[in-house]
Amino acid sequence: MEWILQLPILFFSVVVHEFFHGWMAYRYGDDTAYLSGRLTFNPIPHIDPLGTVLLPLFCRLTNTPMFGWAKPVPVNPLRLHHPRQDMVKVALMGPAANLILVLLAAVSHRFSIGLEFLSPDLKMTLTQVMRFTVILNLYLAFFNLIPVHPLDGSQVLSGLLPRRWLWYYQSHAPYGFFIILFLMATGVLGYLVVPPVAVSYGLLLKLGLM
Repeated sequence: MEWILQLPILFFSVVVHEFFHGWMAYRYGDDTAYLSGRLTFNPIPHIDPLGTVLLPLFCRLTNTPMFGWAKPVPVNPLRLHHPRQDMVKVALMGPAANLILVLLAAVSHRFSIGLEFLSPDLKMTLTQVMRFTVILNLYLAFFNLIPVHPLDGSQVLSGLLPRRWLWYYQSHAPYGFFIILFLMATGVLGYLVVPPVAVSYGLLLKLGLM
């Protein structure tokens, strides 16, 4: 029955991710997300049929780790003050929001261990929720930083590459989803995401937060 706790955490985490994309874009001059009703923590406008419904359902039915994504917030780079530079900040804000949730959940995990007035069962449930929040958001952050369209990492790299290389790099965009599927099917995705997750979790362990 762990999925009953995991599903709301997944929804909340992906909504926070997308909200802060929109918030950062709004801060730098683009109000597209705001006008579209996406600058909200209400999960309904952020629901993506595949990433927020079908994939978590598939994870539940196959007993695989809970994962998913929300519908990307609309961002118009041309409305940003400095389109290339600001898009890097907008793209990074989503993974940064997940890492902030990691830190908050880790601190909460450490704090909940010392709550002596809680029953052992409630304390165990609370620590499990915080641990899952940490692990899920680490995976969300580092997965989204992979530089393949439409992930956030592709926007970051597009903003950092010299213009003479930009067209060659962005030409992969129509095939980005298939590239991600290929990385998943071959196991390469795990080699890209698991090491930084493991290092980050190990750091939290050394800090005594987990």
